This record gives sequence, structure tokens and C-alpha cells, in this order.
Amino acid sequence: MKILITGGNNAKALKLLKAFPSHFILFADYGDVPGIVTENYAFSSLGVLNKDSIAHILLNYCITESIDSIIPLHSFEVEPIAKSAVLFGEYGIDVVTPHADSVHDYLSTERNNFPNFAVFVKGECIFASGGEIFIKREEEFSGIFGYNSADDDFKLFTV
Repeated sequence: MKILITGGNNAKALKLLKAFPSHFILFADYGDVPGIVTENYAFSSLGVLNKDSIAHILLNYCITESIDSIIPLHSFEVEPIAKSAVLFGEYGIDVVTPHADSVHDYLSTERNNFPNFAVFVKGECIFASGGEIFIKREEEFSGIFGYNSADDDFKLFTV
């Protein structure tokens, strides 16, 4: 499986490598990006940032690069991508965000530096950096969520 993680120029994005050990990760960001390619991951540029057409830019990029799943880490990408999840799905691309109706519940207004993160895909926790075991949630619950301790409210792990 090929996964696109945006915000690739940020060190927080690299933390996600351990959550997907058997997948190829493409770290992408806007503007200049280092040209690094390894067996398990690579870095790539998404071109010039244009916030008015984020979903279009990312969908086009995913199609061109044969991406199976997209994880938007920039906070300005999350809502447009969540709202376009059906369109991405028509091209066989899974969007790893909460449902568009609830995405605002998980966005933080302040910069977050959570020590832990958990990866949920369709309600199932597939990885928790703190080693916790989280119960299955509703089917629409997907995303990378940051937390301090297991009983905290989840907030999206964004850069």
C-alpha cells in the first residue's frame, strides 16, 4: 500500500513511519522538499501552495502517484479533504480523516505537541505510540489523533 502523508517537511510527519512499517510512505509538502528516496519512504513536492484548490491539487497528485491512502497533516487541508472523501473514494483513495460533519470537533485551535498519537482507520485503532489499547469506535472515526494520556480527548495530529 502506498500512503501519502502531507506536511512531510515537518519532523512530526516522520513519527508516523513507525505506524506503517509494511507500507511505502510518500512524504509530501508544498514548495521545496528534499529529494530523498529509500526502500520504505520518499519525499516529494506538491508544488506551490494554493489553499483555494487544496482538494483538487491533492486528488490530482494521488491519482498521478497511484496513492492508496492520504493522511493530511496540515490543519488547513483537513476540512477540504474530509469534505472530498467521497470523490477520493471514487478513485480508490482512502481519506484518513474524521467525517466532514465532525472534523471540527477534533481540530485544535492551539499548536499541539502531543507526546503520543493513535492511528484510527474506520473505527479500528491500528497503532498507538503509547502502547494503549483503544476500543473500536464508529465506522466514520478515522485519522491520526494526538493525546497526552489515554483518557484525554483526541485532537487531530496536525502540523
